Amino acid sequence: MPSAPHRVGILLFDGMKMLDVVGPAEVFTEANLSGADYRISMISADGGDVRSSIGFRVPVDTSAAAAGRFDTLLVAGGEVFPENPVADELASAALELSARFARTASICTGAFILAAAGLLDGKRATTHWKHTRELAKRYPSIRVEPDSIFVKDHTTYSSAGVTAGIDLALALLEQDEGAELTRTVARSLVVYLQRAGGQSQFSANLAGPGPRTPLLRMVVDAIKSDPTGEYSVVSLAELAQVSARHLTRLFHEELDTSPAKYVELIRFDTAKALLDAGYSITDTAGRSGFGTSESMRRAFISHLSIPPSKYRGRFASTISS
Repeated sequence: MPSAPHRVGILLFDGMKMLDVVGPAEVFTEANLSGADYRISMISADGGDVRSSIGFRVPVDTSAAAAGRFDTLLVAGGEVFPENPVADELASAALELSARFARTASICTGAFILAAAGLLDGKRATTHWKHTRELAKRYPSIRVEPDSIFVKDHTTYSSAGVTAGIDLALALLEQDEGAELTRTVARSLVVYLQRAGGQSQFSANLAGPGPRTPLLRMVVDAIKSDPTGEYSVVSLAELAQVSARHLTRLFHEELDTSPAKYVELIRFDTAKALLDAGYSITDTAGRSGFGTSESMRRAFISHLSIPPSKYRGRFASTISS
């Protein structure tokens, strides 16, 4: 007997990112060519059509109230979040739909919609690497995993930015239809069934506001200006003319890390930038302050779960010299 259709509803809103929608939708549609039976419906809070981030009008099939029961709810993301608050109407739609769906998943900043609806309270979750800190700050009850491509917590899922929605859809497909069919879909779409490393490998260099305390700002600037320096806690404390204990407390209060960990992050970030610029692994290890290729390799494995050689290959320029 043929299995019952698997109904997938995708919650849309004005400004949603198009790839957040069409990426997962293509995974399920491709699976139908190999024997699966996914039925996809577009949903908005009020049933009205929406306009995407690239200006395309997207027809909507139904409103949240009239959607009925579905198997999987996907909540798209968009650049409108987290800069703007989630509208009550949109959060309420997500909450109402989730109660009628077997599993709920967010793509990219769609996590902010789930969070506003209270659907991530006390759960593990992720979002785009640019916004993981904001998600954790705004919703402290959520256990944010900043490096994860996607996170499963019981029947609730969340994924990192944009194309990670494809990774998430493949994971859901494998749960429904098994590895063999999912592998066929991944090959057809020319994507990895499971990509190596977390989303940190895609993140930009360390950014964000500097320390509030002028003393700590001076220490941080010194480390950034010369990552190759000798930066023990004692030497940094001498530079700042404070005790090592006081300096460590400032690092934890303002940067949420220890001096040693911060130095490693600066060196790691410098190494990524040098590899992006085309420097060899040996040169990068020396210029970034790691000293040896092995020390740098351990840092990359710790932060990205991939060695520097793989990172360099993935982000090398596509323009031949």
